[in-house]
Amino acid sequence: MTETHRRLFFAAMFALVFYLVGASFVESFVTYRTWRFVGADSFPAYYAELAPRIIRVMVLPGVVEILLTVALLWLRPRCIPRWTVAAVLALNIVGFVTTAIGQTRVQAVLVDEGISAMAIDRLVRIDYVTQAASIARAGLYLWMMGLVLREPARKEDI
Repeated sequence: MTETHRRLFFAAMFALVFYLVGASFVESFVTYRTWRFVGADSFPAYYAELAPRIIRVMVLPGVVEILLTVALLWLRPRCIPRWTVAAVLALNIVGFVTTAIGQTRVQAVLVDEGISAMAIDRLVRIDYVTQAASIARAGLYLWMMGLVLREPARKEDI
């Protein structure tokens, strides 16, 4: 793979990461906080409609990002240190685990036992870990993009 292809691959990853960070912000700071206003009787049907959409729009692209991040360990542009990609991968895993273990359990309680302010507050608290990992991941990607943009492509790489 040429350096130009590595840079294009990284640019695609950069776009995917910021798509996912934006989507997770909407989920965290809009959707979760408005669940209090969904009636207890309506919530199970609402959630049944929402969950498959979240899987298509956020979970599957998130899994793709994790897989592509593993590939980025070897296919990164020359100027990006391997440790930054490893750190991104670790942050991905933190976000994935907190979502898979913490958030989905609380969401299951909300569906099974009904909507409660206490459960939503717990969901939001758990989500702070996920969002911290997302923000750190985005920061690393911005820093890596800065490295890519500062290093001009060599003539033999084009």
